[in-house]
Amino acid sequence: MSLLETIRTPADLARLDPALLPALAVEIRAFLVHSVSKTGGHLGPNLGVVELTIALHRVFDSPRDTIVFDTGHIAYVHKLLTGRQGFDKLRAKGGLSGYPSRAESEHDVVENSHASVSLSWVEGIARAYQLRGQRRHAVAVIGDGALTGGMAWEALNNLAVATDLPVVIVVNDNTRSYAATIGGLSEHLSWLRTTGGYEALMSWGRERLTRTPIVGGPAFGALHGVKKGIKDILAPQGLFEDLGMKYVGPVDGHDEQAIEVALRQAKGFGAPVIVHVITRKGEGYDPARNDDADQFHAVGVINPETGLPLEVSGRSWTDEFSDAIEPLGTRRPDVVALTAAMLIPVGLKGFAAAHPDRVFDVGIAEQHAVAMAAGLAFGGLHPVVCLYSTFLNRAFDQLLMDCALHQAGVTFVLDRAGVTGNDGPSHHGMWDMTLANIVPGLRLAAPRDGVRLARSLEQAVDVNDAPTVLRFPKGNPPAPIEPLRSLGCVDVLAERDGGAVDDLIVGIGAMVPTALAVGEGLVADGRSVRVVDPVWALPVPHELVAQARDASRVVVIEDNAVAGGIGAAVALALSQEGVATPVVQEGIPKRFLEHASRAEALADIGLTPKSILQSLRGVSAAAAGSPPPEMAP
Repeated sequence: MSLLETIRTPADLARLDPALLPALAVEIRAFLVHSVSKTGGHLGPNLGVVELTIALHRVFDSPRDTIVFDTGHIAYVHKLLTGRQGFDKLRAKGGLSGYPSRAESEHDVVENSHASVSLSWVEGIARAYQLRGQRRHAVAVIGDGALTGGMAWEALNNLAVATDLPVVIVVNDNTRSYAATIGGLSEHLSWLRTTGGYEALMSWGRERLTRTPIVGGPAFGALHGVKKGIKDILAPQGLFEDLGMKYVGPVDGHDEQAIEVALRQAKGFGAPVIVHVITRKGEGYDPARNDDADQFHAVGVINPETGLPLEVSGRSWTDEFSDAIEPLGTRRPDVVALTAAMLIPVGLKGFAAAHPDRVFDVGIAEQHAVAMAAGLAFGGLHPVVCLYSTFLNRAFDQLLMDCALHQAGVTFVLDRAGVTGNDGPSHHGMWDMTLANIVPGLRLAAPRDGVRLARSLEQAVDVNDAPTVLRFPKGNPPAPIEPLRSLGCVDVLAERDGGAVDDLIVGIGAMVPTALAVGEGLVADGRSVRVVDPVWALPVPHELVAQARDASRVVVIEDNAVAGGIGAAVALALSQEGVATPVVQEGIPKRFLEHASRAEALADIGLTPKSILQSLRGVSAAAAGSPPPEMAP
């Protein structure tokens, strides 16, 4: 039996002979490479926190002491040490989540994968324990990337005066979030990592002065007495200490015993303390360490020996955007791009290489990015803010009050919109169209293919008096779907003739192929059908309202929350224009979706052609007072 197989609870780990811990770390890394190479997942970050996680569970008594992982993608080792070693279905339906999950274990607390919130959580947890008279610790593990987020500093500002709260903040400093961490905080942490002057001076003083007869001891005592001033000069961790917080470190993040010593010291303070741990993303696995882009931050299925992918991913929606914005930047010197620590994932690598002075990676700071974009627009430029759809949630106030209120020409490009799949509830981009729908003046395009994406981007950057949004999903776009004809901005994709129809099917973005399949099924039932794509779905085009007048029923199919989405916007627009045509809204129900593949998730919520047809046939039969027809195979 391997050492790892003997660890079912943190108590088992605490009893393990410290001399065996290095061997356990080796086993854990081998397990991660072997398992994650088969399923895909966040391999590099977890390889980097093996010793840190072992030390955390040996020093703190989870679940009595609460450990919160910021963003949570570094929780694989935590799962292994808390009895979850069945990684064969990691991130797959029915398997372990790629993030902490309360349904899996009492050791998991925060499931949210959005960064920079852990310090707020642990302050709240620690205050609750204190008010209930419980002597328990709250521990936050936050990366240097997440520490660039504004929420982290809001929490630090409050924790600094909470001098009686037993909170430990572990800064997992690997110099990266997805890619290299940037900004002033990053430079400060880099200084701390590389400044050995203080330790060298104190070591020299201890060795030399204590060997000096009579005066040596007092001289070293005097030197030790002024160490605070020396530390501020030679290793200025004063950034934290000036906040009134204890600081321990930097500590070698791959020396388990050194981390334990630091954590035990921090645990004993009884007040907020920062433990600065230097780790290396991808540690122990050469293919990850040698990957300059992101050190295997997230991988698909790979060859564990070489790290090379075993699946050909094909051309992605992100590729389509990347190929569109780079030449656009050449033609339009006023176009600048912003992102929040995700330059490569959102497709800006080529743009940054071609126009390095016109791309701004602000770190994990979406609110800052959007407010900054408003300023760039005021200054005469056209900013393109590139985010994952789910992360727009964090900057909604700035979209509304800084961009829309001031009629700023800012374009938002939202990758991973709709159902994203394996990363679970907080990664789905299922709210962006609902949020956009309530913003005055905003225009939103959901392109159905790469051709429409490039065209919509060109159109978006021509808008200088309102924010514009482009959104597209994760995965591969379909082959170009050309219209039969166009009515203004509304593309007609399928129809028998130009007259009135039983069903006007409105496909939004990536759901257009589904809309076409639904249309074919209804035609087979003997109904007259027109399938359209408005492309620019918000505000609802007048041409779409006109088409609805000539239909007996409108069906809107979207991969956004059905509450407040495009279907709701169409229903409101028809009502305001006095059009009585009923609107059937097919979208994502108002609930959080668990991790599964995109296809599985869509099937679970009934957003497949078969499920939608069954629903529509039921509605038609109910209206006619007869049982629904049998489903076609």
